[in-house]
Amino acid sequence: MTEPELDLRKLLAARLHATRMRPYLATALFALHPVPSRLVPTMAVDRYWRCYVSPAFVERTPLEELASVWVHEVSHLLRDHHGRGDRFAARRNLSGPGERLRMNIAADCEINDDAFGEGLPSPEGAVVPAKLGLPAGELMEDYLLQFRLGPYTREMAWLDCGSGADGLDRAWDLGPDGAYGLSAQERDAVRFRVAEGIRGRPGSVPMGWQRWAEEAFHPPQPWRDLLGAALRAAASAAGAGDDYTYARPARRSASLPGVILPSLRRRPPRVSVVIDTSGSVSDAELGSAILEVAAIVRTVGGRRDLVTVVPCDAAARTVVPLCGAEGIPLTGGGGTDLREGFARALRAGVGGARPDVVVVLTDGQTPWPQRRPPCRTVVGLFPRSTARTRWSEQDPDYRPDSPPAWARVVTIG
Repeated sequence: MTEPELDLRKLLAARLHATRMRPYLATALFALHPVPSRLVPTMAVDRYWRCYVSPAFVERTPLEELASVWVHEVSHLLRDHHGRGDRFAARRNLSGPGERLRMNIAADCEINDDAFGEGLPSPEGAVVPAKLGLPAGELMEDYLLQFRLGPYTREMAWLDCGSGADGLDRAWDLGPDGAYGLSAQERDAVRFRVAEGIRGRPGSVPMGWQRWAEEAFHPPQPWRDLLGAALRAAASAAGAGDDYTYARPARRSASLPGVILPSLRRRPPRVSVVIDTSGSVSDAELGSAILEVAAIVRTVGGRRDLVTVVPCDAAARTVVPLCGAEGIPLTGGGGTDLREGFARALRAGVGGARPDVVVVLTDGQTPWPQRRPPCRTVVGLFPRSTARTRWSEQDPDYRPDSPPAWARVVTIG
């Protein structure tokens, strides 16, 4: 008996049904590229956002159930189960396919306790915490500490959601250089868009996804607290964010009959973010820079109209106002001279006004302005190891200058 060809129309119709039932996951669902594979038991994903699909599974599975599997598989990627599995295995010195199967089961427990219903039926054989006698609503790492493989998990041995669920490479994976994969920057951008959509409709999203979205915006990373504190300190300095208004007259106007004096008010600071887009900055670091921009927007009270972004390598790119941009075009890839970025940020700030704070996100391989800018400056440095860094192909003895003393420096990562 010959294997059937992949019914792509049915598969894509199932994805469309999944987006109708879970609209907040639409960006992620359409970022997945389906790849037919007869090696896959059902459907599986890799860390590069490819979805490997068994043609026989698509043929025998009802469309609504296929939609549920779409949601299930993309959930592994959004929640970074492969990365979390790798980190858990490294901390506890775990190895082998048995431990990775246990991670897959634990990851499924995290996803499936609130993934189905409301138009998405539970797929046949779906693993839920109750099957293992475990409580609902916990994370993969919590479940991994509560069960081992044994007779009661034997019926789950078929489970294989791919390397995107547990981090262990499969025979069918196309790998990092294969077609249709997403870069680290693109993967981070998809997660950010989904988290932003979830936060915009909290009343219609399960609690597990709400928690994930909050952690996507506020990950437990100490440098973000330091960067936020440095930005708040710069923004609260004397003179930063001060302006006069006639909406509320000054109190001393009472001593001057017939004269209306403006009062001094404090407004959220204008912030220009200069992002190093040179060739020495990785896609993962650019993705991290996008998340830092989101954190900066929160620091100024969510006022996207007060934040601009200046991508810069050896030349400063177009100033991007966040209030009118669908995304942040981080173009570049050449050498590095952030003096151009400083000049562009100070010349074309928010609404043409000079920024109160300049935030620079860079790996530090750049010349710095000789003069202190006329506003507070915060530098977020991507860490570099001297042993693995080639500072200059032309001059092997060259070392970049440290950030100037007038900048508040925070190491990111």
